[in-house]
Amino acid sequence: MLPQAQVLFMSEISTKPYFMRAIYEWCTDNGYTPYLAVKVHGSAVRVPMEFVRNGEIVLNISFGATSGLKMDNEAVTFKARFGGVSRDIYVPVENVQAVYASENGQGMAFDVGAMADELEDAEAPAEQPVSRPIGLAAVQTDTSEKNQAEIKNSPEPQKKVGKPSLKIIK
Repeated sequence: MLPQAQVLFMSEISTKPYFMRAIYEWCTDNGYTPYLAVKVHGSAVRVPMEFVRNGEIVLNISFGATSGLKMDNEAVTFKARFGGVSRDIYVPVENVQAVYASENGQGMAFDVGAMADELEDAEAPAEQPVSRPIGLAAVQTDTSEKNQAEIKNSPEPQKKVGKPSLKIIK
């Protein structure tokens, strides 16, 4: 008689690092510059704090801007130069807000995770409900109708117009 088999339960790996790597690969395959938007909270994030604005930083993660880029299931790590000084960068996957192409704003945005939710809960007044972001969003370029008409009628190749903005998909 065989001993009773034990069932081992493993925690499921998030899909987020897989999507991050896929968008990065899509950007590089199409000649775009991949950017990483990061929510800087907690002591685990290692980025140059002098470039952090409103608790966020956007990092160029292209081949030419980084050295030793590694995107695994736990974190994104690489070396990059900031003001001519080489810095070691460490970003936990749960701190990544988006990966997108700088040229056209196309990419994917993510929920920043439970740590950010805990911070929001601690900062929010008790009587007001806390709104949490939805997991995925599309990145679009914000342009006016006049600009769109000018771009369509122009004989020149289309160029990046406006700043990219994130739009939540419901």
